[in-house]
Amino acid sequence: MASPHLPEGTVTFLFTDIEGSTRLVAEVGDTAYGAILDTERRLVVDAAVAEGGVPFGSEGDAHFVAFGSAVAAIRAAVAAQRALAGHAWAAGPVRVRMGIHSGEVQVAGDDYLGLEVHRVARIAAAGHGGQVLVSDVTRALAGDPGVPSRCAIWASTGSRTWPARSVCSRWRHRASRRCSRPCGRSTPRPTTCRRS
Repeated sequence: MASPHLPEGTVTFLFTDIEGSTRLVAEVGDTAYGAILDTERRLVVDAAVAEGGVPFGSEGDAHFVAFGSAVAAIRAAVAAQRALAGHAWAAGPVRVRMGIHSGEVQVAGDDYLGLEVHRVARIAAAGHGGQVLVSDVTRALAGDPGVPSRCAIWASTGSRTWPARSVCSRWRHRASRRCSRPCGRSTPRPTTCRRS
C-alpha cells in the first residue's frame, strides 16, 4: 500500500536514529527494547505528522519522514526532540539524532529515489543523540522557521558543520560552539565538524 500523498519535486526529509541502540537493546533485552522503540516511534511520528509530515519508511530504530515544507520539517524535529526529552524513560534517556535535508527527488511507489535521500541519511548519521542537523539547503529554504531561540538547530555544508542558532530548552549555545547540559557534560560536535 502506497503512503498517502508523498510530497513530490523539492522535498524536505527528516531522518532519525536512536543513538546507542545496540547497547540499549543488550542492556534492557528484546521485550523492554520493543516497548522503548514503540514509544520512541510514536513520539517522533506524532510530532512529524502534526506538522504535515508523511512517514514513508522505518528500519529498526530509524524513521524516514517527507515534508513539502522545510519549515515544517524543522518544527517537527524540534517538537520530537522536546517530546523525547520530556518523556519518563524507564531505562534512562533515549537520545535520538536527527538529520534534515531538502532536494529534488522522484517518487517510486511508496518510496523515494535520488541522491538527496542518501545525503539526508549521511547528515543524520553525523549527529549525536539530541542533535538536529540541518543542511544549508534546508536552512536557506526555511529562512526563519519560527523556532524559539532556546531550541538548537545545526547547519551542515559539505565537510563543515556549525551551530546555526540555539535550540531545545535543555541546551545552551556557547561561543565555543559547544552545547552543555545542566549536568555539566558537553555534547560532542557533529562528526563532520572540522575546525577552520
